[in-house]
Amino acid sequence: MATGDVVVGSRFVIPEAELSERFSRSSGPGGQGVNTTDSRVELSFDVAASPSIPEHLRDRVLAALENRLVDGVLTIAASEHRSQLQNREAARGRLANLLLDASAPPPAKRRPTKPSRGSKERRLASKKRRSDVKRGRSGRFDD
Repeated sequence: MATGDVVVGSRFVIPEAELSERFSRSSGPGGQGVNTTDSRVELSFDVAASPSIPEHLRDRVLAALENRLVDGVLTIAASEHRSQLQNREAARGRLANLLLDASAPPPAKRRPTKPSRGSKERRLASKKRRSDVKRGRSGRFDD
């Protein structure tokens, strides 16, 4: 496994060859090198056509990321650091986290239950207390 590969938990590994990077100038404050260094990184990964994503996870990942994909390609921009290397690492880390979350199995279905007898009694008792408080504010004392 090369250093540029992205490890997505224990689920799968994306080889560096499937990733494409584009560099540009970062916005915001900088220093002397702000207008000369291309430190912003755009990392693109073709989710739809990638052979690295196992078939049983591909549909789940595509469904989870459907709002972020453009023609099946996921693009992540990183410009929070001043160095290009740190931005590359940040973009790869974000890609791994996104894919890990997207490939996670859906949560178990909730089994509906009825409220217990005690919880019903507590709810009614608190309603009664609140009612008494409000009745006490009315100014009438006809109890």
